[in-house]
Amino acid sequence: MPIRNVVRLSVLALPALLLIACKGGESVPAARPEASAAAASAPPTDPRVARADSARIRGSASAPVWLIEVSDYQCPFCKQWHDDVFPTIIRDYVETGKVRLAYVNFPLGMHPNAPITAEATMCAGAQGPEKYWRYHDLVFDTQERWAPLPDARPVLDSLAIQAGLDTAEFANCLDSHLMRPLVEADISRMKAAGVGPTPTFFVGDTKIEGAQPVELFREAIEAALAAAGSPGSTTQR
Repeated sequence: MPIRNVVRLSVLALPALLLIACKGGESVPAARPEASAAAASAPPTDPRVARADSARIRGSASAPVWLIEVSDYQCPFCKQWHDDVFPTIIRDYVETGKVRLAYVNFPLGMHPNAPITAEATMCAGAQGPEKYWRYHDLVFDTQERWAPLPDARPVLDSLAIQAGLDTAEFANCLDSHLMRPLVEADISRMKAAGVGPTPTFFVGDTKIEGAQPVELFREAIEAALAAAGSPGSTTQR
């Protein structure tokens, strides 16, 4: 299922600790209306876009709970969550078939290299989910290396080699900005969902803002599993 179809817009906002989130405010780059409308309302005409859209979804199609991660690759708090909480969520919930995880791009205007890294990861996704997640992890792992650069492209190209991508296909995708409408559609849709800081998460019908500790995610996931009637929730044992 394309990622554009899975985000729920009716959510309960939990108290946000904005000291552990990047606050972009009005600096979020505006999406081009024509690009966003095309990406959000019609199937992509290029099969690479469809592959990238699906590649950023991880977990069993039968998982009863969605976890939507809205993130900015240059945000240090997004990296903090990726380093500290993401591995546990993958191990305990995604790989056990309880949760389906999806990554949504929300590059903030305060981070000049965030848009190109968002496009680059989607270009990696055009080569399949394994390549997407490998490249996704490398981008976060090397954030301190590329974030301060005036041009992050050389590092992003080197990461493509490290991730085992077809570098010619990757370069063609990134040079042509093939994934830009998809990224801009992400931004437009998340603005409509009330997203402000990064990272922001939707766990079932619950909204969580900031790089919150894993315990908060466990609580939200277990509540969502219980609401879904899943036998895998600890609250039912």
